[in-house]
Amino acid sequence: MLSKINEIKARIHQRSQHTRSKYLEEIDEWKKKSPNRSSLGCSNLAHTFAACNKNSQDSDLNSKKFVGIITAYNDMLSAHAPFESYPSMLKEEGNKLNLNIQVAGGVPAMCDGITQGEPGMELSLFSRDTIALSTAIGLSHNVFDSAICMGTCDKIVPGLLIGALKFGHLPVIFLPGGPMSTGISNAKKAQARQAYAAGEIQKIDLLNVEQQAYHSTGTCTFYGTANTNQLIAEAMGFQLPGTAFTPTESPVREYLNKESLEALMRLMDSEIGLGEMLDIKNWMNALIVLLASGGSTNLVIHLIAMARSAGYILTIEDFNDLSSIIPLLCQVYPNGTADVNEFHSEGGIARLLSNLMEGDLIYKDIETVAGFGLESYTKIPYIDKKNAKNLKWKDLDQNQNTKSISTIDNPFKCNGGIKFIGGDIAEGVIKVSALKDENEIIVAPAKVFLSQEDVLDAFKNGALDSDLFIVLLGQSPEVNGMPELHKLTSPINLLQKKGHKIALVTDGRMSGASGSFPALIHAVSKNKNLYKIQNNDQLTLDLKNGLFLIEDFKSTEREPIMIETDNNGLGRSLFELFRNNVSSVNSGASIFNK
Repeated sequence: MLSKINEIKARIHQRSQHTRSKYLEEIDEWKKKSPNRSSLGCSNLAHTFAACNKNSQDSDLNSKKFVGIITAYNDMLSAHAPFESYPSMLKEEGNKLNLNIQVAGGVPAMCDGITQGEPGMELSLFSRDTIALSTAIGLSHNVFDSAICMGTCDKIVPGLLIGALKFGHLPVIFLPGGPMSTGISNAKKAQARQAYAAGEIQKIDLLNVEQQAYHSTGTCTFYGTANTNQLIAEAMGFQLPGTAFTPTESPVREYLNKESLEALMRLMDSEIGLGEMLDIKNWMNALIVLLASGGSTNLVIHLIAMARSAGYILTIEDFNDLSSIIPLLCQVYPNGTADVNEFHSEGGIARLLSNLMEGDLIYKDIETVAGFGLESYTKIPYIDKKNAKNLKWKDLDQNQNTKSISTIDNPFKCNGGIKFIGGDIAEGVIKVSALKDENEIIVAPAKVFLSQEDVLDAFKNGALDSDLFIVLLGQSPEVNGMPELHKLTSPINLLQKKGHKIALVTDGRMSGASGSFPALIHAVSKNKNLYKIQNNDQLTLDLKNGLFLIEDFKSTEREPIMIETDNNGLGRSLFELFRNNVSSVNSGASIFNK
């Protein structure tokens, strides 16, 4: 297997030679120029120290290392509310280590859980690049020896990493906030949503259920985009082992935060910058664990965009080819019944990485913030009860029964969680980790829509009560910012539950919490053929052969649907520049990769 993985790595390396070399040259040049405290004028220095504590002001400039914090704290986003206390705790610990720690800047962090199905969702994907720009502004002062990035959720971690990689000469470590405790099960939450969609319960009943699910600070407990970010962060090695899913309220988390400072000091001593550390094997590990875990399809877009910032050119085909090699080893909701807390209690990321290592399906010889080698990420952090000041690491319990994590010899599926779909109409991806075998081939007539609201209205009016392809167009980045379409999940699941063969085809995104029905998403039209689909066209989605087809389709006899864009909406006019300059989804849907 490793030989096939190496082949994919080799072709990524080959296509990225020029861009990666150029990137490394750039950060090497800045390593010589940073930090610039010794060359700053007195006024510049005075501004640097103005808000520091008295001890820092009086100290020799060269006696302390300067650490800049980029934080995504806000107390609307439950996963980011814990960051309120992080800076003060880190500053106190930093004083003991002779570090001067300053909050260099904040970045926006919107909650997709609030904006799902609402106009604000049209800004969500663009918030990633906005976060990258905000990160760059915070680090642009060029007085720091290293940086800490605080973020957890959907666009925030990718945005922070894109921005931090442009300062890749600096050692950087990431700190997440951890998941909230388990409330009502994700299965019961999904049942309530379907019941509400069917008109069986009232809104107040659904609200009661939702509040039991989302009930405290911390990341949502399903395996969506936020938690996929966290798994990838550990597999790539830019945050410490165990930090992803150690619960928000666990006393271990504070110790992990303090240990992160120790790790950052080691990175500064060794002069390993983030851009150098995240080499091609680190990026390969990201793709591998995404597929092995059945992670969010959003990360296909984000990983392409993030890798471009480090000079690596990833393609959809890379994901697809790896998916034929990498088995599915995790079943975490929506791919199974377990939430991330149960997954973590069964060994979580450590066990997944250990199993992949056993099968020689992941690269162990990588640089990480914890030191060289991925083996340290197969251990579990804990507080030594004999000495409460000590954070220690223990081996996995190999005799533990696990429901959410399988072995290489007995995977949940032989192939990874994401499938590439091609053909003469469009190409895109589909999440297959939660699909049943009977949905591998769908043949049904099309019904074309140009807005999510129109789909929901048709559902309420009973117009979707049959075997059907819901074709939702006009959702691409350049049209309306490529919103997630998670609000469609419950109605479509309900139609599927009634026995209908239902599939979705769209140039938009689905939430990382989706995947229970066939959904060809991120669809990129070929010769405008996607926009030539008409009502009642007989469509075929063939997952076995990776094809999307229209029966008796003659492209030359049809004109494409014209999709108009407008700036009306909640803040949309401010992002017209983004829509006019965004790259295709196959290039990461980024304003930086046009």
